[in-house]
Amino acid sequence: MPDATYSADVIIAGGGLAGLTAAYELLDLGKRVVVFDKAEQERLGGLAKESFGGVLMVDTPYQRRMGIKDSPQTALEDWCSYAEFGENDEWPRKWAEFYCHNSDEYLFDFFDKKDISFLPVVNWPERGADVKGNSLPRWHITWGTGYEIIAKLQAALEKHPRRANLQFHFGHEVSGLVVTNGAVTGIHGKRMADGTAFEASAEHTIIASGGMCGGDLSTLRKNWYKPWGEPPKKLLNGAHDFGDGKLLEQVREAGGNVTHLDKQWHYAAGIHHPAKRRPDDGISLVPPRSALWVNALGERILNPRPIVAYTDTRHLVESVLKQPGQYSWQVMNWKIAIKELAVSGCSYMTAFRNKSKPLLLKSLLFGNPELVKKLAADCPDDIVMADSIGELVGKMNERNLYGLSTSEATLRSEIEHYDSQIERGEKYFNDEQLRCIMNFRTYRGDKLRLCKYQAIDDPGARPLMAIREFILARKSLGGIQTDLASRVLREDGAIIPGLYAAGEAAGFGGGGISGLRSLEGTFLGGCVLTGRVAGRTIAGA
Repeated sequence: MPDATYSADVIIAGGGLAGLTAAYELLDLGKRVVVFDKAEQERLGGLAKESFGGVLMVDTPYQRRMGIKDSPQTALEDWCSYAEFGENDEWPRKWAEFYCHNSDEYLFDFFDKKDISFLPVVNWPERGADVKGNSLPRWHITWGTGYEIIAKLQAALEKHPRRANLQFHFGHEVSGLVVTNGAVTGIHGKRMADGTAFEASAEHTIIASGGMCGGDLSTLRKNWYKPWGEPPKKLLNGAHDFGDGKLLEQVREAGGNVTHLDKQWHYAAGIHHPAKRRPDDGISLVPPRSALWVNALGERILNPRPIVAYTDTRHLVESVLKQPGQYSWQVMNWKIAIKELAVSGCSYMTAFRNKSKPLLLKSLLFGNPELVKKLAADCPDDIVMADSIGELVGKMNERNLYGLSTSEATLRSEIEHYDSQIERGEKYFNDEQLRCIMNFRTYRGDKLRLCKYQAIDDPGARPLMAIREFILARKSLGGIQTDLASRVLREDGAIIPGLYAAGEAAGFGGGGISGLRSLEGTFLGGCVLTGRVAGRTIAGA
């Protein structure tokens, strides 16, 4: 018998963005809700709270003010191109269509009513490399980062007129589902503090527990995408530590269809997190586009062209996985670093998180030397600086792994070739990276954050800088298959009564809304979208 029992109209397993959004929707529609989260109260909001806060939205006032003529049809065309859906991906494709056609109501209006605003310049990542991605800028950066989204949503929950209908139970690990006559009627688990058992009953249960890219990475390695070969010996972990996939397996045991777990969203520019909260703890950089991306031998990475950030994240990861040791270096100088280097998260991006317009303007005009200094000081194992190429190579070789060694002659040749292209002038660029940068600089949002064709070995831009970067695990693109009402489906397409899934647990919709690739911003957006749909379905709205 359990030591504690709970009951409500709706149980939500997981207090991340999807779970909180569903809770708010359910309160609005008059339901009694209990949220269980394994973490303590200060971590409410999950990985979204630590994120940079980018959300993909279609045909917004921000886009229209910039003269960007977007439409659901155009967005869906880009989405399907990038996703490369398989012929059996019926529900992921339907969810992608629903997202593109309903982002105004389900996302923009939701954020707007919570007083969440975005930077006036819409960003434009994931344009695509060999596959067409975003044909227009759609990545809306939250003013205040993901921390602001969670803070505003928490505040809205706390002041909700039906706040008495909502309970949170922190430090409670949900271990499995209670199934009665084929229907899910609740959950069971244990309290983290003392291991005592609890059980909760409800007519409706929402799984919003995240994906399987966190934890000890064993589940991720087990489901590694086979065409990529073996996973790297060294993988950094940038996912939530409680996103271990255990509840996905419980849903599978209850008959739910869990799909596409080999579709994973990793980043190519991960470095070790200075906090060392767990083994191989990592943070993801927003890598400079004016840096040279080289392998451990000092050779420029070509696949078949030089790889450049902001184009196709999956392509970057695939390219690095083909290199010796399956890690890489980015080589730049101080001028490039302070202008272009950023972190994909809120902890280092203080101007954004603290909503400081003077600091943001200062960084756009003069760069962000404080950020680079802090990163270099916090991450000396991965970031080295030097006044010459020879000295830089020496420090890189102190940090190279698996017996690999950077050749000074090779790296010097790569730098000299690139710099000589810049000396010729932009009319005569014959380097694909420079052509790519030239194209980026035609858009105002990118021009603000890009150097104007900066040579690497420039005496006036030293010190030289090299960053050792690893593949960083971040998101599961697959998950529990759901219909457009967020109801969990069996393999035969039948609905499991009483069971719903939202957020990363549901592959952000349908068990894999993004297919092979995300257009960026679909993670936070997918959490809000699926959370709202689950709440509305349960309440009959």
